[in-house]
Amino acid sequence: MLDANGEVLYVGKARNLKKRVSSYFRKSGLAVKTHAMMHQMASVEITVTHTEAEALILENNLIKTHRPRYNVLLRDDKSYPFIYLSSEEYPRLAIHRGARRLKGRYFGPYPSAGAVRETLHILQKTFRVRQCEDSFFRNRSRPCLQFQIKRCTAPCVGFIDAAAYAEDVRHTVLFLDGKSSALNEELAASMEAAAARLDYETAAVYRDQIASVSRVQERQYVSGESGDLDILACVVSAAVACVQVFFVRHGINLGNKLFFPRIPVDSDARDVLSAFVAQYYLEHPVPAKLLTNYALQDAALLEQVLSERAGRKVTLSHGVRGEKARWLALGVANAEQALAAHLGSQAGMQQRLLMLQEVLQLEEPPGRMECFDISHTQGEGTVASCVVFDAQGPRKSDYRRFNIRDIADGDDYAAMEQALLRRYTRLKTDDARLPEVLFIDGGKGQVGVARRVLEELQIEEILIVGVAKGPERRPGLEVLHIPAQGRTLELDGASPALHLIQQIRDEAHRFAITGHRQRRAKARNASPLETIPGVGPRRRQRLLKQFGGLQEVARAGVEDLHKVPGISRALAQQIYDTFHSDN
Repeated sequence: MLDANGEVLYVGKARNLKKRVSSYFRKSGLAVKTHAMMHQMASVEITVTHTEAEALILENNLIKTHRPRYNVLLRDDKSYPFIYLSSEEYPRLAIHRGARRLKGRYFGPYPSAGAVRETLHILQKTFRVRQCEDSFFRNRSRPCLQFQIKRCTAPCVGFIDAAAYAEDVRHTVLFLDGKSSALNEELAASMEAAAARLDYETAAVYRDQIASVSRVQERQYVSGESGDLDILACVVSAAVACVQVFFVRHGINLGNKLFFPRIPVDSDARDVLSAFVAQYYLEHPVPAKLLTNYALQDAALLEQVLSERAGRKVTLSHGVRGEKARWLALGVANAEQALAAHLGSQAGMQQRLLMLQEVLQLEEPPGRMECFDISHTQGEGTVASCVVFDAQGPRKSDYRRFNIRDIADGDDYAAMEQALLRRYTRLKTDDARLPEVLFIDGGKGQVGVARRVLEELQIEEILIVGVAKGPERRPGLEVLHIPAQGRTLELDGASPALHLIQQIRDEAHRFAITGHRQRRAKARNASPLETIPGVGPRRRQRLLKQFGGLQEVARAGVEDLHKVPGISRALAQQIYDTFHSDN
């Protein structure tokens, strides 16, 4: 949470973001500290993470970096804990803090000592590598209690040889490296081999290890051992670009930053990202690796220039796999969310509404706007959408879809007429609020349909605007038809008013397509019995139970159908005709 000057007031994490943020906006019951913070809070920035463990690490890094006044600030800056694996003949596992001077391997860092202890507990149960102190280990003459409860294989007294113990250690390393797939494959092969030689007790041990690994394996996406890199993701919508940069140093995510560069009309994300990398990293320190969600133009030249500036090799990558691909996906998700929030922000909406007021020659900025679109596949599953925007942006609770019926296939005019008639008849009957502006995704024909419907309903206060796609259907070249004013407009591609219209039109298009796909999928999966009037869920259940399935119902004669309780002769004839109408 930030104040009006951009200073960080508070950093927090939440599994349920909506519930957590909503708790700060209660009218009563807030703590004094929270109440004071909310009086200063001007904006909220959000970062999506893969896991809660990652969120905890990121939260801690941000608190240490920004030291927000409303966060708890720890006086002692303890280092992150690691899991340490020693390099002896019979290695031990242990929790470790501080300098890593001992010979062996270190895994982490982990978000807390509790997380390390939980992981060690899992490893102790699964692979039974020792966790005792060396002094304890060297002075044993008989197994300790850990062996009795099956938490150790007792290498201290020779109950397991070095080779078998080394195999348990290798499996432990695979687990800690996050290579769960490879580990599970090895364990599964060992289990099958043990079962083949009828060693079912050993096979059961491998089975339990597989189950344990599958349940608890959790890869640390925040922290790893991959060094320094930046992850860059760029998205563009409605002539606005957002570049999201994640800064990872020494394998730890130090935070992310958003950039909204000003861009020319018709710029695509690839061009924006290429320009951003060149301009930003020639002025700022560059890490050894840059991961981007697009292949950059002149990538080889950028690598050469940035490598010379950094004094070491710098690589640009985009077609990555595994963990890096998931990093990029996370960056894109954050960029899309940030851009949607930016486009829907109140400040941005106010500017666009003022420009729209000027363009449409309205007396005041519109407080409510609606847009309709039609979607179908060659006339199948026709759905009309209605999206609503107000001064704060999309008002999704007021969105509506209309399943269009009883029209000729592919008749968009009839579909638009039916949707508009149903929508505004309902609003007028309920005395609900009408929009000031009605956008229609289409040209003069669709606009003419909208005029007839509103005239029939005697609604005069709505301004109808048709949004027709320009040449080659390219964004930025839309043509606006305003019949009430007798004019046609072609706005500049950089116009904030046009950007708002594009956003509203695109949202109506998305909402219509989603509804159409759902309706089409449902229709293709529906039973023919569902289309017969008078055959409800109970009668369908009786028919299917009586005949053992839909195919047998289709083969049954009228007399057989009539014998089912609740099925009259007329209804039996109707059911029979439904399945035999083509014969």
